[in-house]
Amino acid sequence: MTDERIETAIQRIEDALARIADVADSSVSVPASVSALVVKHETLRDTASNTLSQLDKLIAELEE
Repeated sequence: MTDERIETAIQRIEDALARIADVADSSVSVPASVSALVVKHETLRDTASNTLSQLDKLIAELEE
């Protein structure tokens, strides 16, 4: 996967999370199960982002 595709994928995930957060912050009552999924999703997003950063650093080191 190229850096551009990775960045695009991350941006799409972050945009989706922002939409989820907007709904969660609205006055509409959200079931606890949905809130739990949002938290899990944010954790997964952070883990994926950190892992991609580590991979980018590793690839950069290998290219030196």
